[in-house]
Amino acid sequence: MDQAPATGLQGTSAGSAGLAGHNRISTQALTSVAKVAAADVLAVEPGQVRVSWSDEAGELALAITSAIGAPSLQAVRRNPGRVAISGGSIMARATAAKAQILEQVEYLTGSVISRVDIRISGVIPRDDGRVL
Repeated sequence: MDQAPATGLQGTSAGSAGLAGHNRISTQALTSVAKVAAADVLAVEPGQVRVSWSDEAGELALAITSAIGAPSLQAVRRNPGRVAISGGSIMARATAAKAQILEQVEYLTGSVISRVDIRISGVIPRDDGRVL
């Protein structure tokens, strides 16, 4: 399969061998999938997520800037165990999110992603339990 960051995934699948033509997943489609995957993993709305792609030696590299959902400070003061229940510290969750987002985007698009970089731009307090 050939890949190019500007056009996403292109090539032929094993099931289409012998058929003329090719398939491509646009950068816009890859971006939409990555935004939804990141939003799900980081417990925020997709509108809170910014995604960009770059070429890393011919492979796709994904950069994400997003807020992250986390228990409010009041909830943590009342129950310090909420941090562990929510998946750990913000840094630990962001680190774990890299692998989860990479796996989801690769699975859904068929693309091979070389790396995922995450920059946490803010915290959205959540007391509804929706975290990792």
